[in-house]
Amino acid sequence: MSTDGGLLNIEPLELKFPFELKKQISCSLQLANKSDNYIAFKVKTTNPKKYCVRPNTGVVLPRSTCDIIVTMQAQKEAPPDMQCKDKFLLQSVIAPAGVSAKDITTEMFNKEAGNVVEETKLRVVYVSPPQPPSPVPEGSEEGGSPQGSVSENGNLNGSASVAATRSFVESLDKAVEAKSLVAKLTEEKNSAIQQNNKLRQELELLKREANKGQGGISYLFVILVGFLGVILGYIIKKA
Repeated sequence: MSTDGGLLNIEPLELKFPFELKKQISCSLQLANKSDNYIAFKVKTTNPKKYCVRPNTGVVLPRSTCDIIVTMQAQKEAPPDMQCKDKFLLQSVIAPAGVSAKDITTEMFNKEAGNVVEETKLRVVYVSPPQPPSPVPEGSEEGGSPQGSVSENGNLNGSASVAATRSFVESLDKAVEAKSLVAKLTEEKNSAIQQNNKLRQELELLKREANKGQGGISYLFVILVGFLGVILGYIIKKA
């Protein structure tokens, strides 16, 4: 909504602030001069301590626009029913050609001095701040099947909650089963290693016993041969 046909086209006529406690909020106002005149303006408010207007005075050149930023100071309390009674008044007047913002005086907007001053009232409206987008539940992307619908209070419906709980329990059981299987395999591996080491030790012992046995037989054979040699020598001498 805007004015049309006056000295300035004003957009919008309602200053809408997305109200939030303890937060500084700003909104913009645009003035459009569609004439060939220099238009001086001045912005007033019923609550100057609450709002900061930049610029609050200025000149809109012919066939041009001017943007105004209105900032509301951080508020500690919300008004009843979010209704605001604050108002703004924008005054505009035809100024001499070539005038600049520093040349503007209060007397230029004095009606009693015979100046033709155009006045436009602007309302202040509080609106709810934009809500952040709701998180997309897993499995609801394109091509996937949604796991459950979300109710208005942000909770999953009953069937989806039961399904989610069942899925969680099943995955937990699988994890416990996998952990138990890994522990069992590890134990069997350690047992097999111990058995292997024991078999190696017994094999080494058998090899040592066999070597000792072979060594004994050879020694006895040498003694026997030597003894027979002595006897044979003795018999030969006698003969």
